[in-house]
Amino acid sequence: MAADARQAPALFDPGAYRRFRFLDRELDARGTVTLSYGLDEEIVFVERFGVPLMRRPEAGLDAGERRRVEGLVALLHWVAGVSYFKTALPAEVGCETGAPPPATAALLEALYSEGLGELAYVNRLDSLPRPCFPRASGGAPWAREAEPLGRVLVPVGGGKDSVVALEIARRASPELALFSVGNAAPIARTVAASGLSRLLATRTLDPGLGALNAAGAINGHVPVTAIVSCVALLTAALNGFDQVAMANERSASAGNVSFDGVVVNHQFSKGLRAERLLGAALEELAPGMRCYSILRPASELAVARAFARLERYHGAFTSCNAVFRSDPELRASSWCCDCPKCRFVFLALAPFSEPAHLRAVFGRDLLDEPGQFEGFALLTATGGHKPFECVGEEQESIAAIRLLADDPRWSSHGVVARLAREVLPRFPAEVGDPARVLALSDEHELPAAIMNEVRALLAA
Repeated sequence: MAADARQAPALFDPGAYRRFRFLDRELDARGTVTLSYGLDEEIVFVERFGVPLMRRPEAGLDAGERRRVEGLVALLHWVAGVSYFKTALPAEVGCETGAPPPATAALLEALYSEGLGELAYVNRLDSLPRPCFPRASGGAPWAREAEPLGRVLVPVGGGKDSVVALEIARRASPELALFSVGNAAPIARTVAASGLSRLLATRTLDPGLGALNAAGAINGHVPVTAIVSCVALLTAALNGFDQVAMANERSASAGNVSFDGVVVNHQFSKGLRAERLLGAALEELAPGMRCYSILRPASELAVARAFARLERYHGAFTSCNAVFRSDPELRASSWCCDCPKCRFVFLALAPFSEPAHLRAVFGRDLLDEPGQFEGFALLTATGGHKPFECVGEEQESIAAIRLLADDPRWSSHGVVARLAREVLPRFPAEVGDPARVLALSDEHELPAAIMNEVRALLAA
């Protein structure tokens, strides 16, 4: 009989497991999603999501409403399994609840391989995992075309990107709401500053996963944005929305380092390729539902320029990932001011901000602290590769440094002066050209109807 993860052996050998199994899934009348997975016949994982029901919180979901979203529940089951697959990275995958259709299988193979590229690289594995998912023939039996509603759900993470995304969506659609998985302080503050309604989902990982990691399971970064997207899509469908507008800029498609024949990208599930793979899967599983990034045409630097004008959020947002650590003892309350994310956000906002204002937001002036130089230089890949963090492309950091070096408000700050003196000469003048970096791209999957609002907020 299989044991749950809490009864796993004291010493866990990832190489002992041959097969990862998708065992069962259920959406109950109260909006609780229960997902079950297994490693061989030995270990069972159970994860739960609480999906909010805005329209009928007391009556709950009837059988017909649950059948209507079976494709999205299946998608969440398959995508969220990556958190448990990574413990052993077995060679085989078994879909005991039914195989995914072809485009969905292609999405999953990308998430379970390139989406785990950073994990493989950091753990010094010999190669990427490359599981092959079975493919169902004849499409998904539960897929039903939905009537287009034009109602938009905007996931909020508490950082600058989701703020700009929600403000574009506010201008483009009269019918929108915000969404989050969990209610970390920056998320709650951002929602309050927006004045918009919010649908709040919860996620409960298998309680034994932490102990398994401590016992020797493979651990590291997973494509969490793909999981959030799937929870948002299910929440949208159950609450009368047909569009999910993510806040992933074009910079998210740029990778960090080459490994095993691919460019490993910390933000793989935020990139345009993953977005297009997800779109193809939705055509199979939930026709009529759309998930796209409203910031895709823009660089991080362009998003920062737009955010700098939205001052009512400046006391609410925090982009530092230390705030979101799962271990409460390691969790920061605000900006840690000593990580790649803090440095990049400070650098990206600086050309469009007064020094005193950024000091008030962060509590410190990171560009006038000599010990921060190497960290800022690394954002340009000077001294190593771009950090495994949600930071912009190297050329964006170079563009920001060029702007600051020419800005009398910032040029005398110690780190700026040294970056201008020691880093900028390493690059030709055309690399990190601010005008080119700030220009919008035509490569995106945005509905044409919202492009005017995208340009209004991001292009100037």
